[in-house]
Amino acid sequence: MKHALRFSLAIAAIGSIFTSCNNATTTATTGKDSSTKAGITKVPWGTADNKEVSLFTLTNDKGVQVKISTYGGAVTSWVSPDKNGKPSNIVLGFDSLSGYLAKPPYFGALVGRYGNRIAKGKFSIDTAHYTLATNNGTNHLHGGNKGFDKQVWDAAVSSDNTPTLLLSYVSKDGEEGYPGNLKVNVRYTLTNDDELKIEYSAATDKATPINLTNHSYFNLSGDPTTTILNHKLMIDADNYTPVDTTLIPTGEIKAVKGSAFDFTTAKKIGRDIGQVAGNPGGYDHNWVLNKKDTSLSKVAVLSDSISGRTLEVYTTQPGLQFYTGNFLDGTIKTSAGQPINKNAALCMETQHFPDSPNQPKFPTTILKPGQQYHSLTVYKLSVSK
Repeated sequence: MKHALRFSLAIAAIGSIFTSCNNATTTATTGKDSSTKAGITKVPWGTADNKEVSLFTLTNDKGVQVKISTYGGAVTSWVSPDKNGKPSNIVLGFDSLSGYLAKPPYFGALVGRYGNRIAKGKFSIDTAHYTLATNNGTNHLHGGNKGFDKQVWDAAVSSDNTPTLLLSYVSKDGEEGYPGNLKVNVRYTLTNDDELKIEYSAATDKATPINLTNHSYFNLSGDPTTTILNHKLMIDADNYTPVDTTLIPTGEIKAVKGSAFDFTTAKKIGRDIGQVAGNPGGYDHNWVLNKKDTSLSKVAVLSDSISGRTLEVYTTQPGLQFYTGNFLDGTIKTSAGQPINKNAALCMETQHFPDSPNQPKFPTTILKPGQQYHSLTVYKLSVSK
């Protein structure tokens, strides 16, 4: 499936977009009250690595707001009304940069170069062998000790009328052990249909694995003290990739039918979660999506009856990592001082499969010079009375 690493847009076109946007104002709104008027605003948000960090607020015509930090490209909040018209934040995040500098588990962050795990932090490309940081037990996780989630990204604002934030980062040859200078662009767009679109593109000067994703933690109730176990979830996947005790795929692609991993029909997340072995237990697995090509397809639907919110997930990617916040233990607290406990939120990370560089049967994640990487994921929010 090398075609999964093709751009739908040329890097040159992406580069020209960033050039034009760098000449545009970074505080554009359509009205004086940026909390209710559509547009995008920017405020200073501290410093990291001696670089200025900014917080952008994207607001659509309905007043729905998504905030994104240039530190880690993190979605820090997504505020929308529930079925009673009460607005609340549906993702885990912090009100200040200090919460992110304390290194929470990837709350809302852009993850790379390689989202998910690489066994023992080792892989080979042809005759070249590479060693990465082992920052998750014996394995490499989410780009290493200082992955994309801990970098300060360059930012620009689109010159059109839709709230769009353009982020860019250059990962240098040898960073965290990865080969090649990798130029990455990420475009966040908030539409008037309450869609958060995340478009990724990249190019390299040396063959390298790449697997970019967003690590937002969702709780559609808007209340992190309420678990997600009563949320209902559908995943359009007949198969998943079983893992060993360190959460590395065994290489098998296994049918979900008749198991706790069967979400082909919507069910409460807590219904079968007790059957999932492991410590601390719960879902943290990759589903092999039924989609057969790289077109944008609906792959998952999450719903919460209390708030009336539904979140649909569309992606061009072949896999979905569904994680139920198993390692959250209350030590991290919200900005309001509330402990974030196990199952307080869940992640639906669109991706290629974990450990693909070491799994020849999985779709390839190797990007080569002259190739163009492109993927698109859309999270579409709606509310029913």
